[in-house]
Amino acid sequence: MRLPSALILAIVLAAPFAADGAPLPEPQLVDIPQASGTLHALLYRPGGDGPFPAVIALHGCGGLTARAEQIQPRYRDWAEQLLKAGNAVLLPDSYGSRELGPQCRTAVKERRVLARRERVTDIIAARQWLVQQPWVSRDHIGLVGWENGASAVLWAVRPQLPSKDDPDFRSAVAFYPDCRLSSGLGWSARIPTLVLIGANDDLSSPAACRQMIDGARGRSALARIVVYPGAYHDFDRPDFPLHAVAENSDAGVPEHGHLGTDPEARADSQKRVADWLAR
Repeated sequence: MRLPSALILAIVLAAPFAADGAPLPEPQLVDIPQASGTLHALLYRPGGDGPFPAVIALHGCGGLTARAEQIQPRYRDWAEQLLKAGNAVLLPDSYGSRELGPQCRTAVKERRVLARRERVTDIIAARQWLVQQPWVSRDHIGLVGWENGASAVLWAVRPQLPSKDDPDFRSAVAFYPDCRLSSGLGWSARIPTLVLIGANDDLSSPAACRQMIDGARGRSALARIVVYPGAYHDFDRPDFPLHAVAENSDAGVPEHGHLGTDPEARADSQKRVADWLAR
């Protein structure tokens, strides 16, 4: 169930400080209207009047918040990195907004929030909200997603979904998406799109992602992939030792595979993402 907005805000503000000892700026709770109901999101905004570049950041299958109802460390960490680069960061809560919990262990045919449908709708609603804000640089809005959120990014940047009324997204980054479906559908991108994945990822499929990008090059020169040798799923997550998923793990993690930080891949991805979104 979704917690009351005031309680969520109190919990988020109690989240641990950033690694350098300085807290993140206070996030704002944002309610974004859309046809299926209100989309709730967290907004991290730089100080000043702007206009600022903005990034829509899409959580993975575990949801936006952790078990303790704090924003998950990965997303808080990336909010810090993106803020340091001068970006506003909007994190839509695709599951909590629909009063749903994690979807990692839900069979695809039973999922109520699909990457190619509901989450793309969330992306469109988030962009429409951002372009109406006077402090946003309307022609400099990027996309970043992880896992299921990364798969939603791949669907959202396809040429079949062009933006005609507003400036399109400037660029997009997808961390370890599931490329198996897209690779068989002749995927390509209408905006510069970067896929980042570990070579040892046994949850997503590095081979399918490489096949997807190689196929897209014949239709679009806008897609790139980086495959990190020796890295696994969640390689960019801070302070998360590599481990195999336990059978009795909660619903916020997949049923099998390996998860864990890869310091070299994490550091490289931070630089690449900053450069890619700044283009």
